[in-house]
Amino acid sequence: MDAIKADLQADEVMRRVTVLGSTGSVGCNTLDLIERNRERYEIEALTANNNVALLIEQARRLRPRQAVIADERHYATLKEALSDTEVEVGAGHVAVIEAADRPADWVMAAIVGAAGLRPTLAAVRRGAVVALANKECLVSAGRLMIREVAKAGATLLPVDSEHSAIFQLFDFERREAIEKIILTASGGPFRSMSRGEMEAVTPAQAVRHPNWSMGPKISIDSATMMNKGLELIEAHHLFGLPAERIEILVHPQSVVHSLVAYVDGSVLAHLGSPDMRTPIAYALGWPRRMHAPAARLDLVKLGQLSFEAPDFERFPSLRLAQEALRAGGTATTVLNAANEVAVQAFLDSAIGFGTIARTVEAVLAAMSFTEADSLEAVAAADASAREMASRLI
Repeated sequence: MDAIKADLQADEVMRRVTVLGSTGSVGCNTLDLIERNRERYEIEALTANNNVALLIEQARRLRPRQAVIADERHYATLKEALSDTEVEVGAGHVAVIEAADRPADWVMAAIVGAAGLRPTLAAVRRGAVVALANKECLVSAGRLMIREVAKAGATLLPVDSEHSAIFQLFDFERREAIEKIILTASGGPFRSMSRGEMEAVTPAQAVRHPNWSMGPKISIDSATMMNKGLELIEAHHLFGLPAERIEILVHPQSVVHSLVAYVDGSVLAHLGSPDMRTPIAYALGWPRRMHAPAARLDLVKLGQLSFEAPDFERFPSLRLAQEALRAGGTATTVLNAANEVAVQAFLDSAIGFGTIARTVEAVLAAMSFTEADSLEAVAAADASAREMASRLI
């Protein structure tokens, strides 16, 4: 009885949180949940890349101890706007890393792309509970990240809906009973298009995901299905399974978020409406559950769920991700860096949609890989891949 009482008291203690990437889709959804539960959370720091207007609005509304803008050109604007508050102001990439190092109990790592690696590592190295929404951290430096988590005694909670689903279904105490994990994919907006038709799609078409509301980079990755390839690599590091025991299944309704198959033939599935606030709430409330305002799933109204095998010919990014994972070392770092450059070039209308995967494939074919066991090795591979991708484009 005393243990239960102590547990309840611990639950009532305010949790201090930092949100890295507070102005993006995941960051905004995180703050939405916090504002619905202000009695349980206080905000240590908020960081943003260059959306200074939204960061100012968030800081004035939520009064974090610190607000940081990565783009130093916006420092004066941020400082002036918050001059009548007690919010500390910072700017630059080093300041973002320092914000991650501040004494928050729980850190949302939602900075998009490889730029999120160093801040996330800073939070991990001080033993924080890190809610990981940045898949590129594990794609670029998975071995290093997992090693640092173990060394610091940190807790890594996946926020991607698929990995959150697996985390909730996975029997960590009896890993030998797990046969495989199955990541579901919506198939994106071009699931039924031919490769020829996809060559002509525009950035405006590619960012319109049929089920999820996401930022432009993640939306493009979903359209090429590179997003699922990156999630495959992330799942390998999170759950310690080889590529052969991680499958991808296309599920257009995005209701079954992922599945875990056991050796006795049982397959456990996690279902829910496609709303990022559900996996964020799971991580924010962990180890308890908290209320989230996501629409409740009505299976009768939904009627049916459909599944199909992924098409590796029309979506070569899936094959490239599998090959990079099997190659090991910095191959996945190169994959991610080349993809980031190619996606941005497509968003800038500098290349066509099909050229994204072709660019990544060319960079992977041209580069040699090393062990990804240090930040320096990862940074060097990342820089080389970006340079080569830029030259090809």
